[in-house]
Amino acid sequence: MELRVIDNEPTELSIEITDEDHTFMNVLKGALLETEGVDAATYDVNPEQSGGQTEPILTIKTEEGTDPLDALGDAANNVKEKASSFRESFEAAA
Repeated sequence: MELRVIDNEPTELSIEITDEDHTFMNVLKGALLETEGVDAATYDVNPEQSGGQTEPILTIKTEEGTDPLDALGDAANNVKEKASSFRESFEAAA
């Protein structure tokens, strides 16, 4: 996975995330929407209407005073914690 920052403003961030699909992007978007200070989170994978884009572009909009990069880090940590918890529960059940 590689990240490329497209736009980085005080309350808005757009990044391209390579080699990911709807599965990962929906999980990340969901975690962002649960993150304090995030007003909106969305992604676009639309190669035909966007001039050949094939990699997802994630856009995060935050409240004043909330850094979108910090919000992304918090959401990524949340995903990691949930995945670890799921793995532990799964292994305990097996």
